[in-house]
Amino acid sequence: MKYLHLSVAGLALAATAASAQVPTLTVYTYDSFASDWGPGPAVEAAFEQVCGCDLRFVTAGDGAALLARLRLEGARTEADVVVGLDTALMSAARDSGLFAASGVSADYALPVDWTDDTFVPFDWGWFAFVADRGVAAPASIEALAASDISIVIQDPRSSTPGLGLLMWVRAAYGDRASEVWTALSDNIVTVTPGWSEAYGLFLEGEADAVLSYTTSPAYHRIAEGDATKTAWAFAEGNYLQIEVAAKLGSTDQGELADRFLAFLVSDAVQSVIPTTNWMYPAVMPESGLPEGFDAADERPAVSLLLDPSEAESLRREAIEEWRAALSR
Repeated sequence: MKYLHLSVAGLALAATAASAQVPTLTVYTYDSFASDWGPGPAVEAAFEQVCGCDLRFVTAGDGAALLARLRLEGARTEADVVVGLDTALMSAARDSGLFAASGVSADYALPVDWTDDTFVPFDWGWFAFVADRGVAAPASIEALAASDISIVIQDPRSSTPGLGLLMWVRAAYGDRASEVWTALSDNIVTVTPGWSEAYGLFLEGEADAVLSYTTSPAYHRIAEGDATKTAWAFAEGNYLQIEVAAKLGSTDQGELADRFLAFLVSDAVQSVIPTTNWMYPAVMPESGLPEGFDAADERPAVSLLLDPSEAESLRREAIEEWRAALSR
């Protein structure tokens, strides 16, 4: 019995040693990415098959909340990679000094040229207000503000869609942005910390429309067989979002982090983006886009996008004018 006890103990020690040799890659991302219905589970399973590692997702609300958490943690962060920043946050992220170049590149199918060697785009889309088809579609944000349509939006201090809406209003209306926000404030039922909460309230009937993406109705068509939802393409254009991932400079898993970033833009991940993250893939999959994903009446004729440095220079002022309008 003593021999058996020692053998079991030896096996336990061996198992512990073997487990200790498996590296862990910690990836910070937003809630919906790592959810059961998001791309996270498929990405985790596929990468672990080829990496000989343990991929661990840690969620922190939406994209703006991710950057805020990383800046708070600084070089002490346990994150090796972050997935879910966007072009409106890139300049601030770069200025934080927390991120390191990976050199990952791909044959991107983006609406803009991409040469950055630190931030790796993994999907993109247009922001849009999503509503039931029975709601008369306004022609612009200004027309929406003049209507009695109720909306739910996200907080720009914690949410990339919320920040995207601020950039959208600025790009479309310039110095008139404050005036537009004042007019739009009466339409806003509530402001949520992130996208998931806002979209849930819309689905529960708490508002006529919700700030989301032109591709959100594709989810209802493809996953639910429900064609009652639509996204509004506005005359002044809809604002682009390009979501990016990046490696933390403090990581002790640099090579593994680079492998993961390259994996994000491989066909294994890009082919599942349309029907899990419900965004356009950054690299067109070999299979193309799924049927019913890209509706012509939901594709804007005009794309708006501020340069990352310009978006950062406007961010604080835009947040203040948004807060002032909503507090009146």
